[in-house]
Amino acid sequence: MATETPKMHEMVAEKIIAQLKEGTAPWQLPWEKSSGAFEKPYNAVTNKAYRGLNSLFLQLFTPFEDPRWATFKQAQSQGWSVQKGAKGMAINFVKTHQLIPKRDEQGKPVTDQNGKAVNIRKKLNTPIITKAWVFNAEQIKGVTPLEKKQEISHWEKLNRVENLVKNTGANIEHVQGNRAYYSPLADRIRMPERTQFKTSDRYYATLLHELGHWTGHKGRLDRSIMNTFGTQEYAREELRAEIASMMLGSELQIGHDPRQHVAYVDSWIKILTEKPFEIHQAAADSQKIMDYLMAFDRKREQKQVASASSAPVASKSSSSDTSTGSASDVEPELAHQAENKEKQENVEPTLKIGR
Repeated sequence: MATETPKMHEMVAEKIIAQLKEGTAPWQLPWEKSSGAFEKPYNAVTNKAYRGLNSLFLQLFTPFEDPRWATFKQAQSQGWSVQKGAKGMAINFVKTHQLIPKRDEQGKPVTDQNGKAVNIRKKLNTPIITKAWVFNAEQIKGVTPLEKKQEISHWEKLNRVENLVKNTGANIEHVQGNRAYYSPLADRIRMPERTQFKTSDRYYATLLHELGHWTGHKGRLDRSIMNTFGTQEYAREELRAEIASMMLGSELQIGHDPRQHVAYVDSWIKILTEKPFEIHQAAADSQKIMDYLMAFDRKREQKQVASASSAPVASKSSSSDTSTGSASDVEPELAHQAENKEKQENVEPTLKIGR
């Protein structure tokens, strides 16, 4: 009797549990090990990035440096050939439509001018989750070499993430101390002073983690974040913020501070053991967090382009200040009022998410 192949979320959960027990969770990998390993995986034919659990799976567990992937048929369609004996990685493919033959009023199949049957797309009442085996570009012959991205300076990277943070309009205060957390009651992020961090990368990695929690507010992505420290619900939210922080660190090229996860290891092992599907949900929520926050970065870019195109030719300096960004650059549905209604509170709420 054939053994049933484990579902994708079960395989991912199993691998993460094993690594957590060894103290080497996938998001613990140091940024310095390999910049390629942290580049967002995408399809080599469509150039579309993989999302959610597929992205997490390919990014964390691939032995390859190239971020490009393709199915066997996609490789063939480009005149490429998958190396003999190459082993692919199974990802989930959600099928929302199916092709059915088009028929005329008499119920006969309709054909085109070449005599081929004409198909139409029909939406499925219930989406079907199927597997798709993909191969890395390093396993495919004929793929053009990966073009190296233009290097940008460390300061440009930090400037980009700083602009993103400013555009969120999040209420962030810096206090001398050893804790960083988000208070959902006050809708406020508290951070240690910048000078307390050894590097600027660690400061922003920590801040992105807390911004991940910030997105859970009912006025934003509305997740269940009113949880008490030590509960499984609290650990579930930390898992989402941790994965989102890793994704954002990769996208913004500033890396990720892996030490933030330590306090929740036992809880994560328990959660993923009892409910492996949790990793699927966590990856989906983390993708939403990343999309929400990166929208502030895209608005900045759109503003820069608009300002540059409308600026007088002789006045090059007129658009030089657009890179700083502000909360007013963000669409109304994404903007968050910086004036905190709880400013009058002198006592810090006890319900916090952070370290």
